[in-house]
Amino acid sequence: MAGGAGQGRNPEALKGKVLTLLFTMPSTRTRLSFSAAMAQLGGSTVYIDQQNSQLKRGETLADTARMISSYCNFIAVRTEEHGALLEIAANSSIPVINALTMQEHPTQALTDMYTILKHKSPDGLRIALVGDIAQNTFNSLMLVAAKLGAEVRLIGPRGYKPNQECFSKAARYGMVRVYDSVKEGMEGADIVYTDTFVSMGDEREAERRRRLFAPYQVNKRVLAYAKPDALVMHPLPAHRGEEITSDVLDGPRSIVWDQARNKLVIAKAVLLFLAEKRQ
Repeated sequence: MAGGAGQGRNPEALKGKVLTLLFTMPSTRTRLSFSAAMAQLGGSTVYIDQQNSQLKRGETLADTARMISSYCNFIAVRTEEHGALLEIAANSSIPVINALTMQEHPTQALTDMYTILKHKSPDGLRIALVGDIAQNTFNSLMLVAAKLGAEVRLIGPRGYKPNQECFSKAARYGMVRVYDSVKEGMEGADIVYTDTFVSMGDEREAERRRRLFAPYQVNKRVLAYAKPDALVMHPLPAHRGEEITSDVLDGPRSIVWDQARNKLVIAKAVLLFLAEKRQ
């Protein structure tokens, strides 16, 4: 399957299938990639948010999940509370896809590893995750990367700890280390990955977080600590001039836009895998 528009189409693969996007948080790439994936595979998509559904009036997540299960074939959930996702999954009779919680973002991690392995050999792969090392994208990526044999380096402020549940699990899979020194952590890195310093739900602490993470901005100086052929990644949206500078984001070592395109590939792969499992 190719990720470009008009490619990787099979209009019969999910013909007659319906995906519900149950999103209580904003989305651009995840919403669009799953919608495009369903359309190109012959299915359709229904979008439900909290403000324009009975969730606003107090209908429970359990009842919502049961209702959607009687109409549709898949549910993709984007919600702040990880427990809400688990409640929906527990009450659904159809596959539930985690399209982001504040704890995990697994479809992004699959996209990231797919992109990395298009550009780099898995042998001796070293991935540096720079900035807010406790956020959802890093949680999921360190799990996938460690399980596939990569060395993961989490680089953030002294005393700032990663999510312990995800870190402990990743450490059982492979090598995961924490650094507060950018120079030390970046040494020998093949992939330099950053994300926003102010995630959804963290807006009240925006200024404090920007000050805390400012020394971990990915710029030319920081990139020079990695391997000369190291590549740069960011899941987007990027806050240019905060976690990453424009000259690096748009520079020759950035694979950010390939990474973004590959979300469509992974959305198709996830949907086709789940459809096959249901047969």
